[in-house]
Amino acid sequence: MSARTVRSLPLWFYCYGVFTQVITPLWRMLLNRRLSQGKETSLSISQKLMLNPPLKPDAEIIWGHAVGVGEALALAGLFSQMAESLPAHHFLITSSASTSAQALLGGQLPPRCTHQFSPIDTPDAVTAFLNHWQPSMAIWCEMDIWPCLMGQTYQRGIPMLLVNARLSEKSFKKRKLGAWLYKDLLRQFDHIYCQNQETKDSLILLGAKQTSIDVVGSIKQIAQPLNCNEIELSHLRALIRDRPCWLLASSHEGEELFAIEAHAYVLTRFPNALLIIAPRYPHRGNSLAINFNLHHSQRSFGASPLNTTTIYLADTIGEMGLWYRLASIALIGGSLVEIGGHNPFEALQLKCQVLHGPYVENFSESYELLSVNHKSELVETIDQLGKRICNSFSDAAEQVAPNIEKNLTNFLKDLVHYSRKKCTAEISK
Repeated sequence: MSARTVRSLPLWFYCYGVFTQVITPLWRMLLNRRLSQGKETSLSISQKLMLNPPLKPDAEIIWGHAVGVGEALALAGLFSQMAESLPAHHFLITSSASTSAQALLGGQLPPRCTHQFSPIDTPDAVTAFLNHWQPSMAIWCEMDIWPCLMGQTYQRGIPMLLVNARLSEKSFKKRKLGAWLYKDLLRQFDHIYCQNQETKDSLILLGAKQTSIDVVGSIKQIAQPLNCNEIELSHLRALIRDRPCWLLASSHEGEELFAIEAHAYVLTRFPNALLIIAPRYPHRGNSLAINFNLHHSQRSFGASPLNTTTIYLADTIGEMGLWYRLASIALIGGSLVEIGGHNPFEALQLKCQVLHGPYVENFSESYELLSVNHKSELVETIDQLGKRICNSFSDAAEQVAPNIEKNLTNFLKDLVHYSRKKCTAEISK
């Protein structure tokens, strides 16, 4: 196999590299501070500094870099499907957040796939990372951009793809101020796959090549269903039994009280109904508990839902798969307040009906498609939510998982073809 051609980079990449290398002690101080705050572990720090990376298997490596939990799980689903057509390849997912690692290592990592915390964005750490893994292809998920990591990957001639790209109007205006920088970064990608036409148009205005961009939708809908502890699921099902149960998933401030008031209405028709509230940030659990006027149990204290429990506060990390399996219908958080909404596909994959508020900009195209196919429904008032929950309990409707859009199916085929075509050359040392 022939070595790849080493590519040149604009001067500012090298200046950025010198700067980040000089401030390496500050990176270490920041990581140690986060360690003292419980936001890092000794393992995450050692991997970010490339002191203790996982062992590299003797195989071609397809590497994906994710942002948050949703993106990491989407990459895991993507790699799971790609693996069926690429049996000789091994897959690597890097992420910076500990929550992403917990989700992946908690059972969501597909076969032949390794997770590592992404290296800090300094020349030494990135060089050590690329020398160790020698990836055949790099896939960025969404718009997480690190110049050293991207620049060195491009410089070595490693094929680079950007998937699940999405830019809101607000984000585009911010990035437009540094259009010269984004032009250099975006043109490093061999191909870009966007969630919507608006993002495609914005990226072209930022300097991306028009001939290298396709609109394929959100890849989060091809993520694998969230896993759960089967023993705990059986235990909770035995406690809840035939009680009607609904879920407020990934909620933000203001949404919990909205759901509680709707639940008060639900209880007038279904006195044994149970509401599970899973806040987006579990550390809010204690402050939320003092706002409840109904009898509740709090999971972070080890409590289980009793017969008298009307609200179960699920303030833990990595257990959303449990709650979607227990509930028949879910109100997806971040949609009643101006957050932009969260992923509806996690619920649908586990046959949990989906309700949402008016603020779904983060998944606008997905919700439009789901609404047309009667797989999601908009609720805007407490009265509307309460009645919709009651109707769901009365109908005992079963929601089926959504079919993958045709353009995403084609995207998967393209990605496998691209992998077979591109993943043949050795990395330049």
